[in-house]
Amino acid sequence: MKQRIISAIIMLIIVVPIIWYGDTIFRIGVGIVGVLALKELLDLDKSHKKIPVFASLIAEIALLFIILAEYDGYSIMYGITYKGVGILLLALLSLTLFYKDDKFRATDAIFVIGSVLLIGASFNAMILVRMFSLYKFIFLILIFVLTDTFAFLGGLKFGKHKLIPHVSPKKTIEGSLIGSVVGTIGASLFYHYLIAPISFKVVLGIILLSIIGQIGDLIFSKLKRENDIKDYSNLIPGHGGILDRLDSTIAIMLGYLIFYGLF
Repeated sequence: MKQRIISAIIMLIIVVPIIWYGDTIFRIGVGIVGVLALKELLDLDKSHKKIPVFASLIAEIALLFIILAEYDGYSIMYGITYKGVGILLLALLSLTLFYKDDKFRATDAIFVIGSVLLIGASFNAMILVRMFSLYKFIFLILIFVLTDTFAFLGGLKFGKHKLIPHVSPKKTIEGSLIGSVVGTIGASLFYHYLIAPISFKVVLGIILLSIIGQIGDLIFSKLKRENDIKDYSNLIPGHGGILDRLDSTIAIMLGYLIFYGLF
């Protein structure tokens, strides 16, 4: 527990100023964290042989092009276009033709491409949200923090019925509901006083994002269970890896892209 608290304090000391300052330093920070998250996914399945270094390099370049792209709402303003990203991803599939003995299969390349798109889209959304509004970025993080914290506390105090036991045995229906209720109320108050007057569609959007965040948590838990691991890595002592900390956030950012019109 002591190690977990120390790691959390160190993360806050590093992360909070970067988020507050934004701009280029935030973009660079998100890019670095995105590459580390991709590495955790590519190292996930220990039954497969290690992804070749050249393939990993192509994937990381494509990932950064996706993460660092900027938009004006309709088209790309800065960064490489998705044509370039498509070329790089196609290169991954073509690369499999030059490896023998299943060292890098086409199915492995598709897994890498899927990982690049998942991490790229969600981390790019983080940059875009922060670029438009610091308060909007904090608002989305607040949904995750409140939902996750009170789902855990509510489950400990009132949990009786398992949510999806074959995926996460400790999560309960009661905890999930309490987390979403507190997350919705807290995020709604923040939105109303620091962003814009609250409305029904905003509250609806918060509820949806709270649920999506919990789904993201469960999906990444299922990935760990399928691969028989406790944490994605030991990068953050006491907390696990990047994906252990950002599982719900990744889902919420993707959900925000879907329900952007509600906010």
